[in-house]
Amino acid sequence: MLSSGRDPQAAQFQGGIAEGFVKPEFLDLWYPAPDIEALLLYLDELTRRSRMRSPAGRLIRMVALVVAWCPLAVGPATAGSIKGAVLHAGPPPEKRTVTINIDQYVCGKSRESEELVLGPNRGVRWAVVSIQTPPPGVRGEAPPGPVQMDQQQCVYVPRVVIVPVGGTVEFLNSDRLLHNLHSVSTENATFNRTQPKGRTIPVAFKKAEIVRIDCDLHTWMRAWVVVAEHPFFAVTGPTGEFALDNVPPGKYTLKIWHETLGTVTRDVTVDDKPVTGIVVEIGKKP
Repeated sequence: MLSSGRDPQAAQFQGGIAEGFVKPEFLDLWYPAPDIEALLLYLDELTRRSRMRSPAGRLIRMVALVVAWCPLAVGPATAGSIKGAVLHAGPPPEKRTVTINIDQYVCGKSRESEELVLGPNRGVRWAVVSIQTPPPGVRGEAPPGPVQMDQQQCVYVPRVVIVPVGGTVEFLNSDRLLHNLHSVSTENATFNRTQPKGRTIPVAFKKAEIVRIDCDLHTWMRAWVVVAEHPFFAVTGPTGEFALDNVPPGKYTLKIWHETLGTVTRDVTVDDKPVTGIVVEIGKKP
């Protein structure tokens, strides 16, 4: 028999057992800390039964909502954030200028290469930071809408986007000329499509990988679609800054990828602090 002194909800849980639709093993899942995945499966079965109108049943429905919407609030551990910066390990290289000899009325006559963009603090822009092995039970979630990538003055904007597995990228063309989208991938189907001004081309990505996007008509144009299998991915900003939020406590390996600097990994431990800071260098040191 469950003692009502353990939890103010214990009597109602016991009432559910007495009514016959809550099994005693539910309590094993709830105490001493909820097993989130097991509870979700168990509660999903309960919500399909007709007796859920009783007081004990209403409590179970409430628990189901809490578990489904606040999975990090019902356990003893509180999620935190990993925040930091990705820095270039060596001195900044000389900036490379791309000479343009086509469609200059839109593209201009030259522009700086965006293959490696560094901030004043050696911060690396457009690097991708992710947790190599996500916490147990974490699933990828589709965004509320498609991710967009535009073409403006013969440059992909933004240069790097993140989309979950099964998500869609809408490729836009704001330039008053013809572009084409040519993908390079191994896991997802490749595509090579012409795109006049104003046309939106949606593309769904079904498998996790990093996909390169080129424009065959304007050879300096390049972008990247990172197809992510879990939510712990981020793209660095102008000073190399990044943030990974809602990370449960634990030991993780960060993976940092950049199109020209390659890949590095760093171990990090998230404890009960709200923010865990880290600085990672990438590239060859002098």
